[in-house]
Amino acid sequence: MSVRELFAPRPAPPSRLGFYRKFSTHAGVHLSPIALGGLNIGDKWHEYGLGSMTKESSFELLNSYFDLGGNFIDTANAYQDGRSEEFIGEWAEGREIRDQLFIATKYTNNAHHHNAKFAQQIFFAGNSAKSMHLSIESSLKRLRTTYIDLLYVHWWDYTTSIKEVMHALHALVLARKVLYLGISDAPAWVVAKANEYARCNALTPFCVYQGRWSILDRSFERDIIPMARDEGIALAPWSDWLRTPQEKAVCDALEEVAGEVGAKHINAVAIAYVMQKTQFVFPIIGGRKVEQLVTNLEALEIALSNEQIAYLDAASPIDLGFPHSVIVWDGSTNGLLNSSTGHVEFWPRAQPIKPTRKVEV
Repeated sequence: MSVRELFAPRPAPPSRLGFYRKFSTHAGVHLSPIALGGLNIGDKWHEYGLGSMTKESSFELLNSYFDLGGNFIDTANAYQDGRSEEFIGEWAEGREIRDQLFIATKYTNNAHHHNAKFAQQIFFAGNSAKSMHLSIESSLKRLRTTYIDLLYVHWWDYTTSIKEVMHALHALVLARKVLYLGISDAPAWVVAKANEYARCNALTPFCVYQGRWSILDRSFERDIIPMARDEGIALAPWSDWLRTPQEKAVCDALEEVAGEVGAKHINAVAIAYVMQKTQFVFPIIGGRKVEQLVTNLEALEIALSNEQIAYLDAASPIDLGFPHSVIVWDGSTNGLLNSSTGHVEFWPRAQPIKPTRKVEV
């Protein structure tokens, strides 16, 4: 056998989920470009009108995602009152594929909110070191694993210090219970301050930010994206289709662009839109049916031009507010005040990945 045969390339993946991407500037792990969201995986929230799935339908969705080449699964300690983690853990153990997966979970929410056995629940929520400890130990058991690939601070509670959070998170990394750190639903200034504290104290910084971002809600672009670009961290956006006054205009614009690029579904165009606005974007896609998953994966086949992105931007404009409305927004162009001092040429930014070849599913 020749060296070339010994190290033959892997076969082509069954879908674009199998074309992996470096996670972020500070995280060298390579992941599927779209993560499977675990919010609906589980059977505990049906009575609250928030959706749920049986174990069988959950496993079917997880199997389809993995068999299409997917390796990035996002869940949280409190999704479906912990059942999401339980189903994912049982499924991964049953297929013996735990180390082939990158599993992200979160702490901060109270996973025992609907459990009457827990009379005192104050310790099970928030950003404190105790909440973190209780949550991670429970998540490890439910996921049937010895480590979490990515642990998020689910939301910022404004009562715990950055010092306490970053030291407690770093201890989990040193113990190898957690490999990477992320933060969700927090102001940009908190993330920047936390990462600066981590760097100055030889601690593990956040490598990804998760939050709501879509063509219908672009507030994410005001401060979160510039912060993430400066920090070199990834973005894991989720979205809910908000009913807004400009919804019809946005849908019309998506339909028009879908026709131009030959896309079958406007939601796939909407996903491609956020993926191609900046680097290191890994959308989290939910849903309960395999058909929805396959429909969303069309986003990985769509290459949008700069003109098409600008057209979609115009259909859902964002008010940047002060001080962005007065000074240069993101440093990519010369603003009013700077232009009065001279002419400046700006180095182009690194661009997001766009599809270059089609993969049949």
